[in-house]
Amino acid sequence: MSTVFNFTFVPWFRSVAPYIHMHRGKTFVVGMAGEAIAAGKLQHIAQDLALIQSMGVKVVLVHGFRPQVNEQLKAKGHAAKYSHGMRITDEVALDSAQEAAGQLRYEIEAAFSQGLPNTPMAGSTVRVISGNFITARPVGVVDGVDFKHSGLVRKVDVGGITRTLDFGAMVLLSPFGFSPTGEAFNLTMEEVATSVAIALQADKLVFLSEIPGVRVKPLEPDGEDNPIDTELPLAAAEQLLASLPPPQNPTDTSFYLQHCVKACKAGVERSHIIPFATDGSLLLEVYVHDGIGTMVIDEKLEELREATADDVGGILQLIEPFEQDGTLVKRDRTEIERDIANYTIVEHDGVIFACAALYPYPESKTGEMAALTVSPQSQGQGDGEKVLKRVEQRARAMGLDSIFVLTTRTMHWFLKRGFVQVDPDWLPEARKRKYNWNRKSLVFVKKLN
Repeated sequence: MSTVFNFTFVPWFRSVAPYIHMHRGKTFVVGMAGEAIAAGKLQHIAQDLALIQSMGVKVVLVHGFRPQVNEQLKAKGHAAKYSHGMRITDEVALDSAQEAAGQLRYEIEAAFSQGLPNTPMAGSTVRVISGNFITARPVGVVDGVDFKHSGLVRKVDVGGITRTLDFGAMVLLSPFGFSPTGEAFNLTMEEVATSVAIALQADKLVFLSEIPGVRVKPLEPDGEDNPIDTELPLAAAEQLLASLPPPQNPTDTSFYLQHCVKACKAGVERSHIIPFATDGSLLLEVYVHDGIGTMVIDEKLEELREATADDVGGILQLIEPFEQDGTLVKRDRTEIERDIANYTIVEHDGVIFACAALYPYPESKTGEMAALTVSPQSQGQGDGEKVLKRVEQRARAMGLDSIFVLTTRTMHWFLKRGFVQVDPDWLPEARKRKYNWNRKSLVFVKKLN
């Protein structure tokens, strides 16, 4: 392997490790639109789900079949009928849905059975188990429209699904439910996935959808100035949903968003809308800091706060690469544990992405900001400025007139933020005695208003 590959792979894999640990033992419900299968994405999605499961995640996969059912109807010379964003399932449509579901189950099980060498599935064993886990009831007549064999979820067999997951298998659900009398009802993938996620109190509900997510400005055209909103608090999602027209098509912004909001309000921690068109979108959403689609959450995941003893390990992991390349002076665990109250951190979803420590010198009315570190994953996103401002606030609260830093490589960053260079003789006497003249660190000071 090339040196370049080694240089990029090792830090990348280390950065992914916290997410692997975080998600182990968690339950994900993944709703896969039938359009993803029609677009030929099943093989790669199956590989990614198998990889996620191999890292300890319990997976429930719910597949859709809109285009497949429509194709069956077209072959029979029967028109697809919709109302209120749902299919009207007459006898012909029900037969078509059953045929499509059977074919898709076969294709999905085959995809998880592959194990060719030199593929992500090599050596994997994925048991896929389906069953009558969903009890349904009819939609009935809505606004004068008879939905016939279209149904809604009445009950989820939580015990059955949980035992299957604990057995180590992946649960596969088709959008079908059955009444206590044995009558079959055609359901929607979105409602089944949402109902199952709520019933299981899943850790994530993920929709592999036709859309890339929710735009920052949903009513305006796509573009560089209108990117995907990667993190949408529940309150903001509810406000947005109230301002949008009722969804009619899967490409409408509110179509998947309504289910994400419903799931989050009912206790599912995070709900995601990601594009199936992007190869590896599941892995990018689950194991990369900012993800690729839109995540609806009950509260903001990022937190700027003072560190506690529980954060020592995360701080060590964050600063270690910068100590190894000489950017930071090495600090051992004992030192960080002793000084942990001096640290300020930026935490996102349980992972520390930035930190800095403030060491006051009250006799000189100044303080040293040390170990300022921002993870490569979040550099350029303002985490450094957030930590700096919090350190300045802490310094002012202590009655300090200035803060200073010692650096050998990042002088321009500090100059742009109001620091000025001074001679090392400026340092407080206590700090000057510890100054490493061999390292030749530059000293920068910022006056606090």
